[in-house]
Amino acid sequence: MITSDKSFGIRWGVLLLLFSATVIAYIDRLTISLLAPVLQEELGITNMEYAGVATWFLLVYSAFQLFAGRLYDRLGTKTTYTASILVWSIAATLHATTRGIAGLSVYRALLGFGEAGHWPGVTKTVAEWFPPRTRAFAMGLVNSGASFGSVVAPPLVIGLLLAYGWQFAFIATGGLGFIWVVAWWWFYDDPARHRWVTPKELAIIRGDGMSSEAAVTDNAPASRTLPKGIYRTRQLWAITIARFFGDPIWWLYLVWLPLYLKNERGFTMREIGNLAWLPYLFAALGGIAGGWFSGFLLKKGFSVHRARMTAIVTGTLFLPVGLLVINAASSLTMWIYICLTLFGFQFWVNNVQTLPSDIYEKKLVGTVSGMGQSGAGFGSVIFVLATGWVVDQFTYTPILIIAGFLGPLATISLFLIGGKIKPINSQLN
Repeated sequence: MITSDKSFGIRWGVLLLLFSATVIAYIDRLTISLLAPVLQEELGITNMEYAGVATWFLLVYSAFQLFAGRLYDRLGTKTTYTASILVWSIAATLHATTRGIAGLSVYRALLGFGEAGHWPGVTKTVAEWFPPRTRAFAMGLVNSGASFGSVVAPPLVIGLLLAYGWQFAFIATGGLGFIWVVAWWWFYDDPARHRWVTPKELAIIRGDGMSSEAAVTDNAPASRTLPKGIYRTRQLWAITIARFFGDPIWWLYLVWLPLYLKNERGFTMREIGNLAWLPYLFAALGGIAGGWFSGFLLKKGFSVHRARMTAIVTGTLFLPVGLLVINAASSLTMWIYICLTLFGFQFWVNNVQTLPSDIYEKKLVGTVSGMGQSGAGFGSVIFVLATGWVVDQFTYTPILIIAGFLGPLATISLFLIGGKIKPINSQLN
């Protein structure tokens, strides 16, 4: 059995592709929020109407997470991922043709349909290509792509806006996915069939005592019959409910930060482009730190349960810092509080997203991950809509107060419902 995992191999090339796809996904998601102040003026959109547009993405995204994970388990990773990114890239580009709320809503829904396949695909691919001891770190690097894409997006999108207009900004960012698909189709295959994977690297990928026969079986598409017992496992519902409460924190800043900066803090569009990337840089650091930290604890002899629990609780401690944004007396202190909040969120969510592969066999990971993402999406739908209504009627203060308590609520729910983190019996029927 091979226990060393120090060599650079093809799996790190796969990880780079997953990271790049995540960067593109978040650029495409953020383009509309960064352009929202301009779109509000040109199209006469209220905060509640803007919330409705954002909600179409989240509703479709969340609903199809339930099916996307199962498609990966049935049809395999390469084809499903390709279709997913082609659909969302077409949708992102079509935003340039919009003339009002109806068009924006349709294109956001189509974008959500395509992007629904992203995170189940990431979790499935990491489970196929990385042994358990390095999965959290791998997920941390991929998760950091969400933050890196969010770092790149403000200067990129607003730079395109100021130079060429908002229509070209949608076209240029939407086109990135088509380039990615070419690289993915040329490079990717399952580990056991990949033309460049050496026997040594395949043994590492199958590591931690898994036999060659088991590894091949585990990497094969799942049977068409999903074990009914999976929906009775409390771990699946613990992950789903935790994401329902926790992920709205991320979406609050992803959807509303540019409008908050312009309307509440008086920032210009150029200032937003120059500074709005800062919180996402800290989020990227949080994602990497969260994956490294739990991996470090595992190497020190911690059990999977103790390592993941310690990392998740550590990330949770940062999340109530968002409450301090309300009374931040200066822009500097405001940025510090927002940066710490998003650092904590990515530290937290990176470890929560690793739980499906810690608990379930690989052929079920896509399905469980999809359920978790659906919980995240539906919780965020409610919160985004509530934010639109509350901001139109009052201010951002009630929303920031609620967001400050969501992180601890998510973590408490995760451990009260899910119990100890450990592999469960594969015979779930």
